[in-house]
Amino acid sequence: MAELPVVVVADPIDRSALERLASGPCRVVDASADPSSLPAKLSEATVLIVRSRTKVTAALLTSAPRLTLVARAGVGVDNVDLAAAAARSIRVVNAPSAATSSVAELSIAFYLLLVRGLLPAIVATKGGRWDRSAHGQELAGKTVGFVGYGRIGREVARRLEPFGAVTIAYDPFVAESGDRTEMVPWLALLRRADIVSLHAALTPENRHILDARAFASLRPGAFLVNVARGPLVDEAALLSALKSGRLAGAALDVFEVEPPMDRELLELPNVIATPHIGAMTVEGQARAGAWIVDEVLRAVRGEPLRSLVAVAGARA
Repeated sequence: MAELPVVVVADPIDRSALERLASGPCRVVDASADPSSLPAKLSEATVLIVRSRTKVTAALLTSAPRLTLVARAGVGVDNVDLAAAAARSIRVVNAPSAATSSVAELSIAFYLLLVRGLLPAIVATKGGRWDRSAHGQELAGKTVGFVGYGRIGREVARRLEPFGAVTIAYDPFVAESGDRTEMVPWLALLRRADIVSLHAALTPENRHILDARAFASLRPGAFLVNVARGPLVDEAALLSALKSGRLAGAALDVFEVEPPMDRELLELPNVIATPHIGAMTVEGQARAGAWIVDEVLRAVRGEPLRSLVAVAGARA
């Protein structure tokens, strides 16, 4: 009898998806409760399933001589060394659409919180103040500028239509949006956007795409929303822009270092911070688990895969 392929689960995934995987033609090894045990458990692995916690480095791959597939239960693959995987002919798959709705909804929530100035009002009211003076602005008529215009950016734009917001986008890989969003050059986006909303994957080329020079080009009083990857933003430059008033506020679900270490940034009253939860809805995690288990089962059965990631990565 042929030996069953070994699937190592490094990070927790949706329980129902894990149960379905265990009923398939493979042997499942769950290492999610003890990350330190992962290298030892990879010695027989043919498939490795990860989310964000596990970093699939070249060193980690040396612990898995039989590995043929890395399955990322999420969108971004910056925690996977794609070049090292390609050098070993290890395929990489992700769940490209699992988090689209979840992250889009968080983006809209951030826009409303920032533009209406709701967080300070909530904190003040809970603290005993009752200030009913004119507070905040409307989202209607505001220009939202997307940095990166893939699945998530397009879904946010679609959801913005009923609010009456204007949408523009910068994406060097997209010539025409195919919808109401206007594609614009980088500097034009910075100068026109009331809200700069980040939806790009992290690459060596766009690390710190929002640096001191970019913040200086923003229209005064603009807002920043980052639900993509923390290193897209130079946090020292962000802090300076917020303290100077050039930037009116920021909503950050991701940070350069996670958990974030810069308490000064987090404690600013015009900063909304959440712990990288854009994709962490019940529905989003169920979709990610279901998609990635489908891919793994296809792989162990020798069937074609639907979401292979190229060595150069993929936009969100």
